[in-house]
Amino acid sequence: MSQPFRAASVPDQSGRTVVVTGANTGIGWEAASVLAGKGARVLLACRSPEKGNAALGRIQELHPDADLAFVPLDLGSLESVRKGAARIDGEERLDLLINNAGIMMPPREETAEGFESQFGVNHLGHFALTGLLLGKLRETAGARVVTVSSGAHKAGRIQFDDIHAKKRYGRVERYGMSKLANLLFTHELQRRLEAARHGTAALACHPGVSETELSRNFPSWMKLLTPLFKPFSHPPPEGALPTLRAATDPEARGGEYYGPGGLAELSGPPVLNQPSRASRDPEVARRLWDLSIELTGVDPGI
Repeated sequence: MSQPFRAASVPDQSGRTVVVTGANTGIGWEAASVLAGKGARVLLACRSPEKGNAALGRIQELHPDADLAFVPLDLGSLESVRKGAARIDGEERLDLLINNAGIMMPPREETAEGFESQFGVNHLGHFALTGLLLGKLRETAGARVVTVSSGAHKAGRIQFDDIHAKKRYGRVERYGMSKLANLLFTHELQRRLEAARHGTAALACHPGVSETELSRNFPSWMKLLTPLFKPFSHPPPEGALPTLRAATDPEARGGEYYGPGGLAELSGPPVLNQPSRASRDPEVARRLWDLSIELTGVDPGI
């Protein structure tokens, strides 16, 4: 692509159906709004009906003709994920699943099933949702699954010996682990999709540094450093561009990872980024895949 990718670069989305998890705020809302404005039917999959419907209303104000729907979906509850997937499966088609929702560095909490919350919401919830929707995605030629990771994945390690942080919990390291899991999942999903000749492509992205509600749980030392990064950050509309490029660029291919092209991948128009070597480890990816099936009870079947 010769010109920098911008929101205006998103091609017409008329006739396409898109699901965006966590579309009530931040990067997810920005991506959902752009896609709706380009003619897609957008399903806002959010935990809170109040916040989800309010977000839907804000998009409708910007794009009065937008085709929008709210889908109740709490990634911290596998029962909710199954119900949400069943609702989405009832759509006429599904062209694009954007696994965007996430939590960042909260105090140690657990999901409904007892999973450490960052691993449970950021990875396991999206693993289950994707697995439940692969059949629907397969019905549409050129479908994509886009999972939002983070530059923090580079410091992550999958702690198989203490997967739910029962022995020790560090909120920063567990966030990095969950974001590494997002990339391991994407790469393993793409390998399996290709082997099965599924037709769906799996891509990943990261927003760089953008001020959203995710930062509310930063530890105190990190909050003190935040002003230092402000000159290198970009606002949520620009933070959403890697997601939009991975989701809609006709030249994007399965297995690719998009992020800001500026200094240290903190901000700037989206370009192909290089994920860590650890995120491309096929042995770890297969082990994580098998563990995710065991924990969620969802086998994607590929």
